[in-house]
Amino acid sequence: MEQSKELMEYLPVMMLCLLALLFSFGMLLGSVLLGKVGRRSIIKDTAYECGMLPVGTGTPRLSIKFYLVAMLFILFDIEVVFLYPWAVVYREMLLSHATLILGSMLSFLGILFVGYCYALKKQAFNWKS
Repeated sequence: MEQSKELMEYLPVMMLCLLALLFSFGMLLGSVLLGKVGRRSIIKDTAYECGMLPVGTGTPRLSIKFYLVAMLFILFDIEVVFLYPWAVVYREMLLSHATLILGSMLSFLGILFVGYCYALKKQAFNWKS
């Protein structure tokens, strides 16, 4: 007896699931029965790709240079993220630890400059090749 009371608590959930199934299949069936039936051309059934005809594969091969430049952009973009907190606390730390804050930023920029020179030497920014 108690078990049937516990199952009765789930009755609204089961009714909602049944209603959702009936509604979704009813809409599908209604669109097929009441939908406009007409002749469809091949052009009408092709995928719309921003006005361009979809020719070729969906994922073209990209050069490794694209990924290299993207990674370098991320690295140099993160450098700006590290500069903001330094600039915020620069005035406060200048009073107590002037050499520490300036030295830490100069060492950071030095390491960044060495990486930039290495990327230039390896012609990572050359788009032509």
